[in-house]
Amino acid sequence: MSIELMQTYCSWSEYENAIIDVLSVYKSEGHESPIHASTFDVDALRNDFPILSTKVHGKPLIWLDNAATTQKPKPVIDRLSYFYEHENSNIHRGAHTLAATATDAYEAARNKIKHFINASSYEEIIFVRGATEGINLVAASYGRHNLNKDDEILVSCLEHHANIVPWQMLCAETGAVLRIIPVDDTGQIDMQSYKKLLSPKVKIVAASYVSNSLGTITPIKDIVAMAHQYGAKVLVDAAQAVPHFKVDVNDLDCDFLVFSGHKLFGPTGIGILYGKKDTLNEMSPYQGGGNMIDNVTFEKTTYQLTPQRFEAGTGDIAGAVGLGAAVDYLQHIGMDHIAKYEHSLLSYTSDALRNIPGLSVIGTASEKAGVISFTLNGIATESIGQMLDKEGIAVRTGHHCSLPILRRFGVESTARISLAFYNTYREIDVLIDTLWKLITKTYT
Repeated sequence: MSIELMQTYCSWSEYENAIIDVLSVYKSEGHESPIHASTFDVDALRNDFPILSTKVHGKPLIWLDNAATTQKPKPVIDRLSYFYEHENSNIHRGAHTLAATATDAYEAARNKIKHFINASSYEEIIFVRGATEGINLVAASYGRHNLNKDDEILVSCLEHHANIVPWQMLCAETGAVLRIIPVDDTGQIDMQSYKKLLSPKVKIVAASYVSNSLGTITPIKDIVAMAHQYGAKVLVDAAQAVPHFKVDVNDLDCDFLVFSGHKLFGPTGIGILYGKKDTLNEMSPYQGGGNMIDNVTFEKTTYQLTPQRFEAGTGDIAGAVGLGAAVDYLQHIGMDHIAKYEHSLLSYTSDALRNIPGLSVIGTASEKAGVISFTLNGIATESIGQMLDKEGIAVRTGHHCSLPILRRFGVESTARISLAFYNTYREIDVLIDTLWKLITKTYT
C-alpha cells in the first residue's frame, strides 16, 4: 500500500501510524531508513522543502537566514492542509466529532513537544505565539508577583531584545534592578563575572542557550545550577538551540524554557513555554478569557491549572498541530544526525571565511552553533546583503535584534550567515565565491 493511497482514506493519526509501519517493514527486510542512514543524505532531505527549488534573480535560492526563520518541509505543509481540510474545529468544547478530533490533534502535539524536550509532564508545555510571548508571560505572571524593590534580575550581554525588554519593563513596574552578565572577547559568557553577580537578591536569571547573533553556545547548565544555589529562577531562551541539537529540560533543570515554532521548521505564530509544573500552578494567569477558567461568577472567577490556565481564548490550533508535525519530522531524521552534520558544515564555512581579506568574524567562541556574523572592511553590511541576494543568497544584515552584544564588539551591524541541515557544501562554495567577487570588485 502506498503512503499516498493510505492518506486518501485514513485519519491523520492512522496515516502517521501507517508510515511508521511501512518504515518498520522496510528496515526488517534489511534496508536502512534513508533518514537514519550512516551517510547524511542532505540532497534527499532537500526534496522535502518545496521552497528550496525557488529561483531568485534567476539563481537557485540559497537560504542562509535560518536564524530568522526556517523553511517548512512538505510533511508540515501537508499536515496544516489536512487539518483545515478534514479536522478544523475549536477545541476543548463541543460534543461533536470534529471538536474531539481537533482536540486530540492539539493535545497530541503537546505530548510530542513534551517528549522532544524531555519534560516530565504534558502539563508543563504551554502553547504561546512564540518565544517572545513566552518570556513576556513569565515576566508578567511570575515576575510581577515575586519581585520587589531592589530585587535583581540578571540577563546576559548576548540576549535578543525579546529577552531584555520584558525584564526592563518589569523592573520599571516593581523597582527591581536589571544587571548584565558580561561576555569575554570571544563572545562567551564570563562565568567568573556571573558568579560575582549572584546573590540572594537575584530572583530571576534569563539567558540564551545559543546567541542568535554570534552563535555562541553558552554553558547554560552551569548557569542554571549556579543560580539555583541562590534560590533564583532561570529562564532559558532556546529559540536558536532546539533546531540544531537535543535540548533536555530535565537535564538542564531550568525553571522555564521558551522557543518559537517557525525556527523549528514549523509554522509561524506558535511557540512553546516550558515551565516546571509546581511553579506554573503557583503563577497567576497571563490573560483572561475562555478555556482558562474553572468557574465564573460576577463576584469571583476561579482558574484551571496549567496548561489551560495560560491558554486563554482560541489559540493557533493548526499551528500547534503543524509544530507537532515538525517535531515528528526532526525526530525521524535524528537530532544527533543534524547536530553532527551542521557542526561539520559550520567548520567548513568558518575555515573558508578566514581566507577572505578584510573579513572579520564577530564572535569566535569555541562552542558555536551554525551562526556566523561578519563584517567586510569598507563595505556596508546592507551592500553585502544586496550583492548576495543578486546571486540568490539570503543572509540577514543589520543588528539582529541584539544591539547590546554587537556594540560590545564595536559594531552596529553585521552580515549574518545562519545554517540549517538542508544547507550544503556547494551552497557555501557559492557564498564564498560571491564574497570574493565582491571584495575584488570593491578593492580593485
